[in-house]
Amino acid sequence: MRANRSVRLAVPLSMAALLLPSVSGAAERPPNVVLVFADDLGYGDVGVFGAQGYSTPHIDRLAAEGVRFTDFYVAQAVCTASRAALLTGAYPQRVGLTGAVDHRARHGISAEETTLAEMLKKGGYATAIYGKWHLGHLPPFLPTRHGFDDYYGLPYSNDMWPFHPERPGDYPPLPLIEGEETVETNPDQSQLTGEYGRRAVAFIEAHRDEPFFVYLAHSMPHVPIFASEAFRGRTPRGLFGDVIEEIDDTVGRILDTLERLGLDESTLVIFTSDNGPWLSYGDHAGSAGPLREGKGTSFDGGVGVPFLARWPGRIPAGTVVTEPAMTIDLLPTIGRLAGAPLPELPIDGKDIGPLLLGDPGAVSPHEALFFYWGRHLQAVRSGRWKLHFPHEYRSLDGPPGSGGMPGRYTQRSIGLALFDLRVDRSETTDVAAQHPDVVKRLEALAEEARKDLGDSATEQKGTGVREPGRAP
Repeated sequence: MRANRSVRLAVPLSMAALLLPSVSGAAERPPNVVLVFADDLGYGDVGVFGAQGYSTPHIDRLAAEGVRFTDFYVAQAVCTASRAALLTGAYPQRVGLTGAVDHRARHGISAEETTLAEMLKKGGYATAIYGKWHLGHLPPFLPTRHGFDDYYGLPYSNDMWPFHPERPGDYPPLPLIEGEETVETNPDQSQLTGEYGRRAVAFIEAHRDEPFFVYLAHSMPHVPIFASEAFRGRTPRGLFGDVIEEIDDTVGRILDTLERLGLDESTLVIFTSDNGPWLSYGDHAGSAGPLREGKGTSFDGGVGVPFLARWPGRIPAGTVVTEPAMTIDLLPTIGRLAGAPLPELPIDGKDIGPLLLGDPGAVSPHEALFFYWGRHLQAVRSGRWKLHFPHEYRSLDGPPGSGGMPGRYTQRSIGLALFDLRVDRSETTDVAAQHPDVVKRLEALAEEARKDLGDSATEQKGTGVREPGRAP
């Protein structure tokens, strides 16, 4: 194994593109892609990122044999918005999908958008999703209408059912969907993680002779959490640790399958999460590690997530990337590696292939990354700096919950504040007064974003915002 190394020195993007190996020339087919997307798994919930009380040897293996990003982000720290960004390569407010839609929603992902799956299908890939969708539950919005050949999972969050701990009367029976048919309601959730993993393995086996894309979107550790009998009671951390070890097991089974089928060196495996931990659930929630706050906030504890990727022979083992990147970058990066046509509509993601493949000197292609809550621009990151604009945010008020019942949040507020994340990853010390030039530069970048994407705080609508799909 190579020693860990950080990717820092600058290489012009035009040169970086030339350094990327040619998919069409050297390889017989484009790379397979397996994307594992956990739900509410925090920055500190994986062993290599500092998790304690349980182990994640298979997820950690991705870092040991591939790359780990220390400063990787989701676009918004909530379910639907995060998934919209991942699958379209665009900020969620651009595609009209913010917040977390439920059974009452009459909108979802637009047919005009090109998803990661649709892009890869155009490149000849077989595609599947097993797990949580959350981009609209009505037929026009289901995965099978947006590029996926196979689907098995929940249309939205697993707490949107009649057994919700705080609002049990607000939700109808939870549908488990296969293809476009509901095959069960209020399923035994202790079986979900294992079944998602089994189906992912079966799909890989069935499509070993053609390029494939498997999106394994686990429903957990979003509450309510469940583990199968084989994993219950295994860890000192309790049920939460059991759940994470079962998720880790699905990663292990996928890696074993790829090795058995001789697909190791032709498959890119990615593991990340949709946002930080839901801290109010206490012992049923994870940890943001050193990062501030959690899910539902624009602090790094909410939008910062673990990211690991493995592609033997292409990603140098033990690489550590400290440059900032975001889920919006996966679509254009994978598209570039697969030789697939990118979406025709404008997107916000950029090719981070040089970072992913460990090119010496590669830097983030973004001048800035923007963090919205809904349609409110709350923060901007550029290089080592993160500037928060005045906004309210939720924070725990008193002890967290336990046993599946949440604790209480309170509303707090932050004014204009600048943090140097290179030395203050916890966003504790405001240095705006010491760096007025940095504040001015980041404010100017934010104003350009407002013109394009809007900002409810300044009542700007944005010239680049598109409508979501709407059911009749």
